[in-house]
Amino acid sequence: MKETENTSKPSLKLQAYQYLKTKILNCEYAPSQFLNEQKLCAEMGNISRTPMRDALGRLEQEGLITILPKKGLMVSPITDEDVHSIYEVRLLVEPYALRVYGELLPREELEHFVTLMEHPEQMPDFCAGDDEFHALLISTLPNRYLRSAHNSITGQNSRFRIMTGKVGLIGQEDTCREHLAILEPALAGDWNAAADALTHHLELAREKAESVLDIIHLGT
Repeated sequence: MKETENTSKPSLKLQAYQYLKTKILNCEYAPSQFLNEQKLCAEMGNISRTPMRDALGRLEQEGLITILPKKGLMVSPITDEDVHSIYEVRLLVEPYALRVYGELLPREELEHFVTLMEHPEQMPDFCAGDDEFHALLISTLPNRYLRSAHNSITGQNSRFRIMTGKVGLIGQEDTCREHLAILEPALAGDWNAAADALTHHLELAREKAESVLDIIHLGT
């Protein structure tokens, strides 16, 4: 029994990776914050440096950690280029997934989101609900390379949203209206119109993100 439990338990390097990634994506470790490897090991119950370095190397490959010679570890900042890349990937992948594979989406799931968008007060966390809606729209996409590209930017998108929450990146009323404009043709089986509405929604979100960047630059 002990053997089975040990086998099913995540390795220390995986635990370290998941722990650090969660802290970075939630902005508990803020963009551009310096980290100390020894303190990170202590935070996780004094694990050895080997699994910690493995986790840090993986996060560096994902662009979440920057290793600076003679300076140490830094949480990667979110640059203007990152934000533009996020929306470039979303505009390429999400409307395509909806246009080509939307007919595979469960109708009851789409109807569920109609109810939520008409009554957003039923969502305890509107941002999480927004993420779930967009995750649904690409959930039937079978191309693992496109999914990988999209997955690689979702964490950065969450970081940007949390980092800029003070200036209101998501307008609840506008977002609900735009989501309903996607859902209406989707439920009618008009996937081209649904994809066009999704493109419009993402373009508006990109404009909001760019305006947030302008505000940030003005404040620095």
